[in-house]
Amino acid sequence: MKKKFLAALLACLLCLTLAACGGPPEETGGATYTVGICQLVEHEALDAATAGFQDALNDILGEGTVSFDLQNAQGDSNTCSVIVNSFVSNDVDLILANATPALQAAVAGTGEIPILCTSVTEYGVALDIEGFDGTVGGNISGTSDLSPLDQQAAMIPEWFPEAETVGLLYCSAEANSQYQVDVVKAELEKLGLTCTLYPFADSNDLSSVCTAAAEKSDVLYVPTDNTVAANTGVIDNVCRAAKVPVMGGDSGICAGCGVATIPVNYYDLGYLTGEMAAQILTGQADISEMPIAHLESARVYNPEICQALGLTVPEGYDPVA
Repeated sequence: MKKKFLAALLACLLCLTLAACGGPPEETGGATYTVGICQLVEHEALDAATAGFQDALNDILGEGTVSFDLQNAQGDSNTCSVIVNSFVSNDVDLILANATPALQAAVAGTGEIPILCTSVTEYGVALDIEGFDGTVGGNISGTSDLSPLDQQAAMIPEWFPEAETVGLLYCSAEANSQYQVDVVKAELEKLGLTCTLYPFADSNDLSSVCTAAAEKSDVLYVPTDNTVAANTGVIDNVCRAAKVPVMGGDSGICAGCGVATIPVNYYDLGYLTGEMAAQILTGQADISEMPIAHLESARVYNPEICQALGLTVPEGYDPVA
């Protein structure tokens, strides 16, 4: 109910903005648009972001105003490039790139069609931009799913004051995952914890690397990571049996295998991206001047895993949705 209320409120606010600037498309000639959506892989977080994006455009511009060409790359970055090239050939009005490899493929595929991105953690890292100031420029903007990493790190001694060793488990093929674990590792070391990185190449070696990490760590931390998000059951099977708690980078990971997190709501993130798309499509905003947008986060925990591990939940946490 809270999410629906927020979505409705955001839609109303943007509709008022559009009305003040000349009205929605049906009042300016009844324009229609085609939007290509390249989603890296199917999992809860990315699915929610795509749904939020589509709902925002339908809410703001009206059902039937936007035609969506939704394609899923099934986790393959090369397939992202094929999908983007098809969007360029079809001359879509806007591309949504959902996740970092989709963003990178879109940037390589076109410098003309507006590209909005979501579920991307750090745009400077993803696009190799030195001194990134928050605005990409050109035909690119979007939203970031970067959670407050220093606060996520601080959760570990809050929940586990006796912990001494933390294993940081992540997919080495994802640049944003490397960025996150580097930041979290530095924060944890400031708190006096001993940290070890446990990178895995892909889902094929996730189980063996996770098992090694669980054997040598008091707690595991996994960042916002698409490979992890698509394979939370593997991590849960290993860590719950070993009684090793996992702190996750987002709510989907927390729901699948984690104890707690300070997440981004991916539906709301996608909705915010859809608001930006409405402004671009209707000519109310210049994408080259739009900074990367962020959402505020709340603290959540996984009741089932907390009960299984016999953990007491600190004050200020809500059950993960």
